[in-house]
Amino acid sequence: MGRSLRAAMILFLVASCGGGNYTAPRDLENACSIVQERPKYMRAFRAAERRYGVRPEVLMAMIHQESKFIGNAKTPHQYALGVIPMGRQSSAYGYSQALDGTWDEYREESGNRRAKRDDIRDATDFMGWYMTRSQERLGIPINDVRNQYLAYHDGPTGYARGTYKGKPWLLAVADRMEARAITYGLQLRSCGRA
Repeated sequence: MGRSLRAAMILFLVASCGGGNYTAPRDLENACSIVQERPKYMRAFRAAERRYGVRPEVLMAMIHQESKFIGNAKTPHQYALGVIPMGRQSSAYGYSQALDGTWDEYREESGNRRAKRDDIRDATDFMGWYMTRSQERLGIPINDVRNQYLAYHDGPTGYARGTYKGKPWLLAVADRMEARAITYGLQLRSCGRA
């Protein structure tokens, strides 16, 4: 085997072991299309549903809002004077856009120390865990998409203080998310995935 062929094979092997497919599914408006294109998503949603009781359409709507189903999503960079890079807006990363500190807390409490934010199963488990905490601490029903999202966005302390009430844009996002969860639920039922 020639040197260049061997080098090409090694390069191909290394490249194929690299990261996963972090791109979004093709049709984000159709829940059936999403889970047909990415069957592992539905397995992750079902696992979170069994463990926490959160319905797949609720998880899907939250993931759509947070990352548009892009596994390695990050917040945008901030710039001083419009040109000087100042780092990212926050440490939010992955499907769930979990912050570093909250993710570390989840890994500690759940015992899932190897959890990764760019893994759909870990991200949905995190969301179920977080929503269960919001239910226990704040009394928000697990499938109340609107209020669960407001608590997810503003954190438990912010939600308890009502900080979201002064953010009309966030209230509008929560309303759209609730509508998306209803649509996703209807779609999943129509294709026998509910």
